Amino acid sequence: METSELVHAVAPSPNCNDRKLPITMLVVHYTEMKPIETALARLTDPDAGVSAHYLISEEGIVTQLVSEAKRAWHAGASYWRGTKDVNSASIGIELDHPGHAGGYRDFTDVQFQALVPLIARIVKQYDIPRANVVGHSDVAPLRKIDPGELFPWDRLAEYGLCLKRPERLEQIDPFHNEGAFILALERFGYDITEGRKAIEAFERRWRPEKIEGKPDAQLGAILWHLLLERDRGTAR
Repeated sequence: METSELVHAVAPSPNCNDRKLPITMLVVHYTEMKPIETALARLTDPDAGVSAHYLISEEGIVTQLVSEAKRAWHAGASYWRGTKDVNSASIGIELDHPGHAGGYRDFTDVQFQALVPLIARIVKQYDIPRANVVGHSDVAPLRKIDPGELFPWDRLAEYGLCLKRPERLEQIDPFHNEGAFILALERFGYDITEGRKAIEAFERRWRPEKIEGKPDAQLGAILWHLLLERDRGTAR
């Protein structure tokens, strides 16, 4: 297994196989298991059938579980921008965290500071578009809500490692109804099998202060701006 100066420990997981696609994505998760030893045991348990490439503790310790050359089993049934085998196309990073079920709270600063250079190296090495640095809830909105509304996407965007939330918004609602908004979500990249879940996932990522599962003028303006940036080629 390859390692780097950004990795503090290695705990090989058997839960991986060969990739079928080139790496074009990075997916951020939380473990929703405490203490971290519980998460580490599950991610390396052959009977559990789950893994990730990296696990970062709340104290900022980075543990590599699976070689980046291999397909880790972190995303499950998922979809993003036409890709159904997200595991084959992505690097998965698990953040040690109690999750919503264990007392949802802010991610620690030291954990975030360990995450940033790791993402920066991966994005540069594989030329991953900022639009493809996403949360588990983005690629699996029917099942997942992690890393959740408290993950600091805005801080990550300051480093140029993910898309920035649009600031200058049109004052009109560009979508005539909820159906039009959901179709636009599909165009942006989401699985819209269950429309309300897709809307909640979009809110959790782009307007975390208000998650209602229904579009409004502000949410529509955010999505419209993101689509415009993508079509102009400025939202890679």
